[in-house]
Amino acid sequence: MSTSQYAEHKDRCKQFLTDFYIEDGIEKKFVYAEQLANIAHREQVDITIDLDDVNEVDTELAEHVAGNSRRYVQIFSDVIYDLLPDYKSKEPTNKDALDIFIEHRLLMEQRNHPDNAADAFREARNKYPPELLRRFEVHFKHMSRVKPSSLRLIKADSIGKLVAVRGIVTRITEVKPMMSVATYTCDQCGAESYQPIASPNFIPLSTCPSQECRSNNSGGRLYLQTRGSKFTKYQELKIQEHSDQVPVGHIPRSMNVIAKGELARLATPGDHICVTGIFLPTLKSGFRQVTQGLLSDTFLEAHNIIRMNKSEDDELRTDTLTEEELSALEDAKNMYERLAWSLAPEIYGHEDIKKALLLLLVGGVDRSPNGMKIRGNINICLMGDPGVAKSQLLSYVDRVAPRSQYTTGRGSSGVGLTAAIMRDPVTNEMVLEGGALVLADQGICCIDEFDKMLEHDRTAIHEVMEQQTVSIAKAGIITSLNARVSVLAAANPAYGRYNPKKTAEQNIQLPAALLSRFDVLWVIRDKPNRDNDLRLAQHITYVHQNSVQPPSHIKPLNMKFVSRYIATCKAKNPTVPENLTDYITSAYIEIRKEARNNIDSTYTSARTLLSILRLATALARLRLADEVDKDDIEEAIRLIEMSRASLSDDVKKSEHVLPIDAIYELIKEIVDDDGNSSVRVSDAKQRTLAKGFTSDQFDQCLQTYEELNVWQINQSRTRITFIV
Repeated sequence: MSTSQYAEHKDRCKQFLTDFYIEDGIEKKFVYAEQLANIAHREQVDITIDLDDVNEVDTELAEHVAGNSRRYVQIFSDVIYDLLPDYKSKEPTNKDALDIFIEHRLLMEQRNHPDNAADAFREARNKYPPELLRRFEVHFKHMSRVKPSSLRLIKADSIGKLVAVRGIVTRITEVKPMMSVATYTCDQCGAESYQPIASPNFIPLSTCPSQECRSNNSGGRLYLQTRGSKFTKYQELKIQEHSDQVPVGHIPRSMNVIAKGELARLATPGDHICVTGIFLPTLKSGFRQVTQGLLSDTFLEAHNIIRMNKSEDDELRTDTLTEEELSALEDAKNMYERLAWSLAPEIYGHEDIKKALLLLLVGGVDRSPNGMKIRGNINICLMGDPGVAKSQLLSYVDRVAPRSQYTTGRGSSGVGLTAAIMRDPVTNEMVLEGGALVLADQGICCIDEFDKMLEHDRTAIHEVMEQQTVSIAKAGIITSLNARVSVLAAANPAYGRYNPKKTAEQNIQLPAALLSRFDVLWVIRDKPNRDNDLRLAQHITYVHQNSVQPPSHIKPLNMKFVSRYIATCKAKNPTVPENLTDYITSAYIEIRKEARNNIDSTYTSARTLLSILRLATALARLRLADEVDKDDIEEAIRLIEMSRASLSDDVKKSEHVLPIDAIYELIKEIVDDDGNSSVRVSDAKQRTLAKGFTSDQFDQCLQTYEELNVWQINQSRTRITFIV
């Protein structure tokens, strides 16, 4: 670029920054002029120039910026530095050591040129490196019509250009200070010297370059002045391309991304991100430069980092629902059923399982009484026959959750799930690299083929499922990593299919210590039933022909809307009122009594009581309520009872029995046990609700059998007396 072209392009950049505006109703909003004022007053550090805005004003300039981005960062920086004095109307309030350092040197130059301030400013610009005086960063955002590319499509012709890539973050380094300008002081003449640093390695200056030392031949030594030097934040990321972008027979490629300044700490391992940056070769120095030959490693200098959705090519929205949307939802009835129906609507049936998965996505509330931690995350295990859509449900939950990891049993080792010790290629130190459970922190980890995992690998999950941490004591590193994750596991029974002639324990063949950590264990049976098989076949054929679920009486909600509603629910922290304490404890005692008498029941412990509380608080969150009510407890008990009933071979037989008839049998059983002809309504209702029936079904049973003169209820409706 010649001098005339440089001046011309500088003028075009200046005109764009000062004159660009957008129509905001009646007024004109000067987007970049307002940002320049904020930078001048030290209220803003980073200015991001959108190439869509540049393209709107000057198409040729936008193409030049995209094709030679490193050069235009310098041009825009020069223009902004020249413009800042015009936008400065007051002294900045928040000053640091470097600000005072720069001000002191500018004041010294003004003293040297008391008559002409312009000469003092020009002298300061010539004497001090621009990197030292600038307290802002210039970044570019690519045009919206440019879609993020796969890593393997970024080739040699993209060197020096602005590119956009999409991938998943697999590793990040710590944020460290990187020296951008080194300041030295001479021990003989006291003069200051400055050394701008553009590469990761540099050779410090040793001899003083000042005129005084050279004329006297004194050979003064230079000492690094740390407080006068300028440091910027520096972080390296490693991104890997998505599995859907990998051709057949290839392995995913990786790329190093360097994030400086305000772009550091924007991504964490496991995030799906879109990075806009400049594709550059890695500079090597010393012996490495000699040995590298004609080949060069490459990296991406980040300019813009955006978190993305896993399933769609758009920006991840973590925002919650607005007040207008919430008020519109309050008019809609049965939000719980609609949300559950909207989870994987292409999969037929499994209504209660989908409700449990919805509660897993919402989660309970973490409690920390007196330092002890009680987890709020819900763990679910789906165990069933082949072909009952377990893996499809897992993959749908993996897509709808904002943060999740998907893995399989045989493809996962103990360190792959928890953490591995690696040697950092940059610092050559031993570092921890998080596994699937650590990467899914504050999210969901879906583990398919859970029964195929080796026993010593499966034990790594025990601590995560209850304590929500991963404790490591390897290679001199003793630490504890956060793994606040909900585990959703899918497994087959021990014999491939569920064998009804054997007990539940023989079919499941998982240790009680692991089973008790699952809040809900659901056995999905594939039993031949003509009517059910016909409806299932019609559903599957419709989905295959039309690639959409069949029309139904409930309209499923959009996946994005479900994600935003779940984010809104997670902001709530409902509590359990004291008046429900007796009801919850009596229900738990009833479940323990049932488990003691039933051979097909799984291990029941105090964790079952915590499971009821977690499910109830998740239901209260779904209602956007601040307090758990009795209906939430009843629904939580019903879901746990339905999951326990799935273990029994007689569950299908009870489907042909009407709920009111089953409730009648329960009440009659209470009377026969006590040897009386009457029973209190409260006792009968408590036993009924503990079995998974609802209050409406109980009231309907009372009314029906009272009309048949089977029993009588007193006027205050507190006692049932049998007539027959």
